[in-house]
Amino acid sequence: MQNRTAHVKRDDMVIVTAGKEKTKTGKILRVDYKKSGVIVEGLNIIKRHTRAKNNQPSGIIEKEALIHISNVMLYCEKCKKPVKTKVLVLEDGKKSRICKKCGEAFDK
Repeated sequence: MQNRTAHVKRDDMVIVTAGKEKTKTGKILRVDYKKSGVIVEGLNIIKRHTRAKNNQPSGIIEKEALIHISNVMLYCEKCKKPVKTKVLVLEDGKKSRICKKCGEAFDK
């Protein structure tokens, strides 16, 4: 059974650290835990040739493909850099991810 944890979550702002989309930033649309990948809005665009189905016409569709989760890092708006995070346990027992450099909280 796969453990369902990752250093990034949906709606996080990330920067790509490797591959053809290196140094580009975007928001995470989906995290695929089984394939260890993320789909980032507007990055890693691929073209798919599709057949006509029901009400959809045939044609070439552009969509985002998976980027491996090890190739993205959280982007800190305050530092303007990709950063590592640490987990801070709050008084009520909840966990929050914070930037190691400036202390900015990512979980609002």
